[in-house]
Amino acid sequence: MIPRMTVSRDAAWQLLTEWTQSESLRKHALAVEAAVRGYARRQGASEEEWGVVALLHDFDYERYPTLGDHPNKGCEHLRSLGYPDWVMRAIQAHAWEITGVEPESPLERALVACDEMAGFVTAAALVRPSKSVLDLEASSVIKRMKDKAFARQVPREHLRKGAELLGLPLDQHITNVIESMREQADALGLRGTL
Repeated sequence: MIPRMTVSRDAAWQLLTEWTQSESLRKHALAVEAAVRGYARRQGASEEEWGVVALLHDFDYERYPTLGDHPNKGCEHLRSLGYPDWVMRAIQAHAWEITGVEPESPLERALVACDEMAGFVTAAALVRPSKSVLDLEASSVIKRMKDKAFARQVPREHLRKGAELLGLPLDQHITNVIESMREQADALGLRGTL
């Protein structure tokens, strides 16, 4: 059984904003948090616990942008603050290709699945005439995935792997992420003109 987390979202947000000055990276953390919380809700898990992990998954990226330092140095800091081991394991699993920590638990799989997808959905929403996630559909995201020039830094295989990790068809995973992000459209700056 996973031990109950003793830290709050407020403490995690404070840590994120202390370490992360970039508004876009903060919004990315919020988008991943929204998507991961959606999966926690669907699975009957703790939205608070899963949300804190998602919020903190890239908190160290500005200080340690070199892969290998990120996310490991951030996890060392979280350990020093008394975060439970499963938090660090999930954060390391989101960078499994670097850390060697394969995503196994439902939380780890959701974090991997939502990390790149939340960023890609954000990019797809921002190029719409409305600049909104509120009228974005999975079919538009899939169409953008086929365009190799669009958000070229996002590996398409990571987007597909995320859906596979969750045991979902790609379009369903995209729909789930969009729906969760819609709930936070204002905080994400994705209400657009709607």
